[in-house]
Amino acid sequence: MKNCLSYGIIGAGNGGLAMAGYLAKKGFAVNLYNRTLQKILPLMEKPTITLTGEKEGTGKLNIVSDNIKEVIENVDIIMVTIPAIGHYNLGKLMAPYLKDGQIIILNPGRTGGALEIYTTLKKNGCDKNIVVGEAQTFIYACRKTSARSAHIYREKNEVSLACIPSTKTDEVIHMLSSAYPQFVPARDVMETSLNNYGAIFHPAPTLLNSGHIERGAPFDYYTEGITPSISKFLEKMDNERMRIAQALNIETCSAKDWLYESYGAVGTNLYEAIQNNPGYKGLLAPKGLNIRYIYEDVPYSLVPMSSLGKQLNIDTPAIDSVIRLAELMTGKDFWNSGRTVEHLGLNGLDLDEIHNFAQTGIVTKEKGVVA
Repeated sequence: MKNCLSYGIIGAGNGGLAMAGYLAKKGFAVNLYNRTLQKILPLMEKPTITLTGEKEGTGKLNIVSDNIKEVIENVDIIMVTIPAIGHYNLGKLMAPYLKDGQIIILNPGRTGGALEIYTTLKKNGCDKNIVVGEAQTFIYACRKTSARSAHIYREKNEVSLACIPSTKTDEVIHMLSSAYPQFVPARDVMETSLNNYGAIFHPAPTLLNSGHIERGAPFDYYTEGITPSISKFLEKMDNERMRIAQALNIETCSAKDWLYESYGAVGTNLYEAIQNNPGYKGLLAPKGLNIRYIYEDVPYSLVPMSSLGKQLNIDTPAIDSVIRLAELMTGKDFWNSGRTVEHLGLNGLDLDEIHNFAQTGIVTKEKGVVA
């Protein structure tokens, strides 16, 4: 059955391949962009994606290209699945080719992604009527299995989504509902940004299992890599995240409760909920440390949380320790390259001004400095 909406998927990694295959299988016109041509040559030769797991079948793509203009110029919805490290450059790349009425959704935005893309588009000459949204997390637990196939371990039950401007959130969710009825509205992109559970589940377990990962020892990343003691540390990080969210009057829940809402996983503590999550079974640890769990989630998830905490006078010792450990182990200055309040244009803004900026993309007084 042919669906009327058209999609442009940005990125042919784990999430992008799964999302493109699913949408094409559902009958939507789907274009797929990837910056590195070599990775999509098999798809250009035969533009079909085979899905296994919770979602099975084959979807045929409309366009597969490393030319961003060709992929996005005539689509209704642009679904961005690349790591947050690429959001700024992607905004600059897309700016000349966007048209009135197009919708950009970051899957996910991590912390501050929609704000970064929105301001980048404006600063690079895009004067079109564009909506920029972000999902609080990626809708699938999935892995790419070849250049033309992906395995979906589990689809989440519910994922919150917000847009800039926030007045468009309900309309966008209605448009997406024929493909993804799991999307539910959030107050604004500060809510989706602070309910970023990848910040809790990705960097710390990777760093604390770095010996096993660097040796290439195979293990289930979540169910084996997150032991009771690591889980207790993650709960401390999560408590700091929740304190920041609560200071901003953002509705939030613990990582344990989120596992129940998203996957139906139950437990009296975070460790038990992880062990009881069928969506995490079989998800293997990465083969090395040069991965997005560090190079994306530290500067684009943990750094903005810590920076907001400092502005709000909230101590974040657990979060800060992961940032520092990542810097010491990699030699990278994640703080200066990451999304601080200065970078996001939130520096010096009060509570109302932060939410107004998140809802409209407009700073009401000259305090923030948008990079």
